[in-house]
Amino acid sequence: MNAPEDLEGRVCLVAGATRGAGRAMAVQLGARGAVVYATGRSTRGRRSEVNRPETIEETAELVTAAGGTGIAVPTDHLEPAQVRALVERIDRDHGRLDVLVNDVWGGDHLIEFDTKVWEVDLEKGLRMLRLSVDTHAITSHFALPLLVRRPGGLVVEVTDGTEEFNRTYRGNLFFDLAKYAPIRMALGLSREIEEHGGTAVSLTPGFLRSEEMLDHFGVTEATWRDAVAKSPHFAISESPAFIGRAVAALAADPDRARWNGRSLSSGELAAAYGFDDLDGSRPDCFAYFKDVVFGGKDAPADDYR
Repeated sequence: MNAPEDLEGRVCLVAGATRGAGRAMAVQLGARGAVVYATGRSTRGRRSEVNRPETIEETAELVTAAGGTGIAVPTDHLEPAQVRALVERIDRDHGRLDVLVNDVWGGDHLIEFDTKVWEVDLEKGLRMLRLSVDTHAITSHFALPLLVRRPGGLVVEVTDGTEEFNRTYRGNLFFDLAKYAPIRMALGLSREIEEHGGTAVSLTPGFLRSEEMLDHFGVTEATWRDAVAKSPHFAISESPAFIGRAVAALAADPDRARWNGRSLSSGELAAAYGFDDLDGSRPDCFAYFKDVVFGGKDAPADDYR
């Protein structure tokens, strides 16, 4: 791996950095010395519809504490004027954008699994699509002219599941579309920015131990294994720092163009770049799901860590 300071001078925008993977990616980019703009709707003064306590100000403080420069900018990425103003601020303050992470989501509370399209709440379904597709497209529209000003820019479209994994129907048409769309967006963006020396990929964590998931199981990051008795597949889970380290490794790789257009996972990049999760393990969630969950292989999760 490259040295911790190898992103010094780089400017990154993590859109959707309030919690979970977004927060961890912002922090790990900061740990390598980057300036990181952390955006989202949850602030100390106002919660978003997700209604959780995490805030973008906390994320920015964590970025700075990790060794970078964290800058919190409240932004609703469904509002073009707000996104335009955000990018204009980055341009005015730094004149460059090296990494764009499109991680906006916030739609978990809208999902109705195993419900036919004619039975779902249509308003919830359409809201999911707006949160996962419109936000990413709007952000790319305004941010990419700044990113391609210099060769070597990186765009990361964050989703849930690799291209292969998402060939299996996700149990809700709107959720299925929401999680496959960033994969196609990364492919399209890879073609649009490659002539400018840019790279675009889609990236997914495995079974993520987000703040919300830990709360769901009534555990903490320190006690997460206590939830395995209730949910055996939780044994393959990973901390948000794992995907954070994946993004940081990509951003620091001078040969990252070899990944252009690809659908990637945190486990795949860990194998390629040699980083581990916080506990020293290297979970490969999608190999575990392919072999054990879908393939019926009798093997413990520890064989995939």
